[in-house]
Amino acid sequence: MSDIQLYNKISSLPTDLKKEVSDFVDFLKQKSKAKKKIQERKFGYAKDFFKVSPDFDEPLDDFKEYM
Repeated sequence: MSDIQLYNKISSLPTDLKKEVSDFVDFLKQKSKAKKKIQERKFGYAKDFFKVSPDFDEPLDDFKEYM
């Protein structure tokens, strides 16, 4: 749909519906701005969040028959 077609549709609406369209457009603009505010991750943010056991690299007992 072109801008002109959209404009023609909106201009043919009654005044109260034009106000609703205007409010909806404002809502869409605000929603679009909210998506752009993604914060960058800081290095080391998750430090000490995950714990790795000391025997992490050791073979598992379940796979001994395959080794």
